[in-house]
Amino acid sequence: MKMVVAIIHDEDVFHISDLLIEKKFYVTKIASTGGFLKAGFTTIMTGVDDDRVEELIETIESKSKSRKKITTVNETISIATEAHVPFPVEVTINGATIFVLQVDQFIKV
Repeated sequence: MKMVVAIIHDEDVFHISDLLIEKKFYVTKIASTGGFLKAGFTTIMTGVDDDRVEELIETIESKSKSRKKITTVNETISIATEAHVPFPVEVTINGATIFVLQVDQFIKV
């Protein structure tokens, strides 16, 4: 038995969670934020038999891809006074980060 923890970008999570439920993976979703942009993510946790781990990972990968995004970052410049000047920067947003953990015991009550 494994526990899979997947941190998924909010743009992908609805497609992924629907597909996981359709494939009879039971998931718990937790809202989370993080990264350079402090963007919205959802953490999905599920217990899964060893023989279905690859299917779960492939399902997540099929609907979650890294992408580039242009955003603005405020840079402080100092001439006579400090000013915050926004400028565009390209960043890579990961679609998902997946952790697979060994589970010694799994109990549903």
